[in-house]
Amino acid sequence: MKKQDNNTKTVAVATLGCKVNQCESAAFQSCFAEKGFALLPVDSPADIYIINTCAVTAKAAAQSRQLIRRAQRTNPGAKVVVTGCYAQIAPQRIREIASASVSIVGNSDKHHIFKAALTESPPVQTFQQNRPEEFFHDIAAQKDFCQLPVKRFSGRTRAFLKVQDGCNNFCSYCIVPHARGRSRSLAQDMVLHQALLYAGAGHREIVITGIHVGHYGLDLKPGTTLPGLLKKLCPATPEIRYRLSSLEPSEISEELLEFMQSATNFTPHLHIPLQSGSDAILTKMLRRYTVEEFINKIKQSKEMLPSAAIGVDVLVGFPGETQEDFMQTYELIAKLPITYLHVFPYSKRPGTPAAKMPGQVAPKIKEERVADLRKLDHKKRNAFFSSRIGKVHPVLVETEKSVDGLAKGFTDNYIPVRFKAKSDLANRVVSVRLERVKERFVIGRLL
Repeated sequence: MKKQDNNTKTVAVATLGCKVNQCESAAFQSCFAEKGFALLPVDSPADIYIINTCAVTAKAAAQSRQLIRRAQRTNPGAKVVVTGCYAQIAPQRIREIASASVSIVGNSDKHHIFKAALTESPPVQTFQQNRPEEFFHDIAAQKDFCQLPVKRFSGRTRAFLKVQDGCNNFCSYCIVPHARGRSRSLAQDMVLHQALLYAGAGHREIVITGIHVGHYGLDLKPGTTLPGLLKKLCPATPEIRYRLSSLEPSEISEELLEFMQSATNFTPHLHIPLQSGSDAILTKMLRRYTVEEFINKIKQSKEMLPSAAIGVDVLVGFPGETQEDFMQTYELIAKLPITYLHVFPYSKRPGTPAAKMPGQVAPKIKEERVADLRKLDHKKRNAFFSSRIGKVHPVLVETEKSVDGLAKGFTDNYIPVRFKAKSDLANRVVSVRLERVKERFVIGRLL
């Protein structure tokens, strides 16, 4: 293996995909740093490359393959460890493009990343699940949460805390349950332990995340719930402000909203997947709510949390989606008090029921519908930003300044803000009055 002049071994970690992957990659970096490795950017020649892949779309899968090839080109003699969702669902495809120095680690074996990186791979091009050096098991059979402690999210004020993994829902378009397995939760004492590690490292905000975080605790003995976890976590770490990642509409309970009202260190911000505003399409997607139920959850959330930002996921161009179905989605979002959108074109994933459905929507039509919704997203963001002008919000200041030299950060309700500051306020929560809306952010004044 190539070494630096000081004989320090080097590792580069590349991450694609969701907050869960980012959290797991931070754990890999923590582990290698503790073992004395130097961390390098992924485009640098390194002794070891860890590629944490994604498979949620065909594009993400292609990017995963590109990263593997790039690592092998950058240092042909390096050990490459490929893990993540694409590694879990397409190990044979990876073997077809990989050299003999590549190891594949399944999602339930990520705690063996360091061992896998130091294990020599035999020169075999065919993949076998029973090869022990591959650290690869049937994800559907896994019942235990894979614990990956993180010491610190380098260069970030905001840290992600993975409390749950896997999904039991099996929506007709989604590959994730096949890649992540059944829902599994991290024990409450271990969640608190990780939160305290982040607090000790100086992080001021933690995002509670998982593959299906609303199912947190249902598999534990004794069972618990996400609100039950938050009620213990927030008072135990009052110096940390908390934020939630995505929750299904049915999981936005009155208990959760009441807790968000009363907790002083929990942010007024929800992210709720809609996917479609057509009941016919929601049924084909195997989503577990109706349009009316979604509307009621949005209205209840805004009534109880008037200043809250509410983000929404939308999946465009699902098989059989007509122009009428799409317009139902567009008009629903336009009339609801939604803050921003994450818009995705439907991507056919092998092995999912939707991949075989008739009525696959043409790429050009999907592109047009995505563009329409992204324009609507811009209008919704600006309308929400404008509604908060004149208000004072707590802002967590980020470590890097904006390109114009202003301090920047996010309010409690997730508004990106820039403002003048005479001193370095990085990683501090300060009060800022919002004054005017600019493109994709708000200019404020430090109080």
